[in-house]
Amino acid sequence: MPKQTFLNLPEEKKEILIEAAKKEFSRVSLYDACISNIIKTSGIPRGSFYQYFDNKEDLFFFLLNEHAKERQKKFLYLLKKTNGDIFDTVTELYKSMLEKSQKQENCDFFRNAFLNMNYKIEKIYTKEFSESHFNQNFKKVCNLINTSKLNINNDNELFHAIKIIMAVTFHNLVQSYAKEISYEESVENFTLEINLLKKGLYKDNS
Repeated sequence: MPKQTFLNLPEEKKEILIEAAKKEFSRVSLYDACISNIIKTSGIPRGSFYQYFDNKEDLFFFLLNEHAKERQKKFLYLLKKTNGDIFDTVTELYKSMLEKSQKQENCDFFRNAFLNMNYKIEKIYTKEFSESHFNQNFKKVCNLINTSKLNINNDNELFHAIKIIMAVTFHNLVQSYAKEISYEESVENFTLEINLLKKGLYKDNS
């Protein structure tokens, strides 16, 4: 995470460093990125960089965290907009995430992140739906979800239902990059899987 010296910077200076970092992490993966390129593009001394972040990993995961915060706000906003329909919410969220990740200024950054995925990257990118983080906000989320439409019996089942839904969402997002799927096809695949979850997979012939 950024050090206090970075947080104390004027917004303009912070944005210059952030844009330089995005440019480098869009050019290559985290592991191949060079701090020297970031400081050259942003025009700051190397010593200043280490006053702001411990290393390039620190800066990279800061950027992912910022995206995660945006998604959480979007998730809560969409829950209110859809009157608590969790399936409509995640469908709109998925489209929003896909559109954002396919914009030119974000496309290569997300591609490098997704296609060089490891546990830490996945954990941070999905942290708003991790158990520890989700438990802190569960009541807020729970109060917004219209559970009358869901075949669940308690909060624990609701929690795991959302984890399953978000796993499908994240998997489809990664696949859109791994297989270079078009926006239209990616939305079609996601909608198919979400509809399967809505209907359920077990056919009861009794």
